[in-house]
Amino acid sequence: MALRMLGKDPNSPDGNSPTIYLDEETDRYLVQGYNVVDEERLKQLKLPPHEGAVEIPRYMVQFFLEADREVGPKGAEPEEEKGVESPDV
Repeated sequence: MALRMLGKDPNSPDGNSPTIYLDEETDRYLVQGYNVVDEERLKQLKLPPHEGAVEIPRYMVQFFLEADREVGPKGAEPEEEKGVESPDV
């Protein structure tokens, strides 16, 4: 798996989290963040048993640039062009 770090939270007290990565093989983002443990918030998310949630500061969306996602032909879904199935299937 070829992970490319796209950015870290410059305001992180220890400098390690949150962090945004791009998996260049699957063309998917990996987000390292703070685990959501508040039961009321988790109920609102309605997560299936095989999923979890992390949170990141809103300003970290700057690392989700379209240029980072453009690996294949315009308009093609990354899963379609690389034959990768969605993990929630």
